[in-house]
Amino acid sequence: MDPLTQGLLGAAASQALLGERLGRTAWMIGAFGGMLPDADVFIRSAEDPLLEVEVHRGFTHALSFIPIGGVMAGAPWLIRARYREQWRAVLGAGLVGYGTHGLLDACTTYGTQLLWPFSSLRTAWNCISIVDPIFTLILLVGVIWAARARRGLPASMAIGLCMLYLGLGIVQRERAYAAQEHIAHVRGHEPSRRAVFPTIGNLVVWRSLYEDRGHLYADRIRVAPVHSPTWAPGSSVEALTAAEFATERHVSDRVLHDFERFSWFSNGWTARSPVDSTFIGDARYSLKMERFDPIWGVRFDPGGSPPTEWVNRTDAREMRLDALWSEITGLGAGYRPMTAPR
Repeated sequence: MDPLTQGLLGAAASQALLGERLGRTAWMIGAFGGMLPDADVFIRSAEDPLLEVEVHRGFTHALSFIPIGGVMAGAPWLIRARYREQWRAVLGAGLVGYGTHGLLDACTTYGTQLLWPFSSLRTAWNCISIVDPIFTLILLVGVIWAARARRGLPASMAIGLCMLYLGLGIVQRERAYAAQEHIAHVRGHEPSRRAVFPTIGNLVVWRSLYEDRGHLYADRIRVAPVHSPTWAPGSSVEALTAAEFATERHVSDRVLHDFERFSWFSNGWTARSPVDSTFIGDARYSLKMERFDPIWGVRFDPGGSPPTEWVNRTDAREMRLDALWSEITGLGAGYRPMTAPR
């Protein structure tokens, strides 16, 4: 999730549990703890462009790192003598705030190494977008209300509502999965793997992605709470596996290793850009709906130093709120009933 939401969740959790003991200090410690795990973005190397994406949402987000992170979050307050008598509560607030971060990130699509160092599995529950104004607003109101009232109850209520919202995301995700299964059946496909991802800021419009016989198929699915699902056909692209990549010319051990690292990062959803074969992207995300246009990915130059280039085109993403709103409200062009053939 975005840093603001992470900070607000950490603040709300600390207020709810320790607000009566620490007063308004609880939300400040919790907010700092809630944002602190993302300090891993500063771990980078010019010699290894994939280090940053490999480490982000890694050990600092793991459940096993929470005790260390909690101490780091509370330590700045313990420098001042006035807080030392309440050191247990201060460290508790840091621990609680820090502990919320990885769990919330795991609810998104990006993938979080919750079980590090015991497993490199990237946990992604796909039940909320990385930016969701409703979720953020609930937390903001709860934190402000709790701070002004000097009570933990408003923060607890906000967290409860957010839990319900995540529960709704799970329900919507399963509805999108069911719709995706129908789409694949209509096309005569038997997916070897599949996933659905909420689009930015809502739980109504979902990106559908599945693989069938070496091709990735991306579509849009609309699952309004009180209406039957509809869908808008997207595009397909040939999947690119490590085994296939290894057979290509000029693939060195370093390049193959970096491709495998990128494939792990993208949970295996890797494909070449249809308009630039040198650009290998993460198929979970696209700048366009009608075709695969990677937001980020890699290029390889075996003779270069380093031979790997990390490409991030996030700034090229067009956030057309009017178009997204038309999809959410059911007015978007191209959507059809689930019974419609390809």
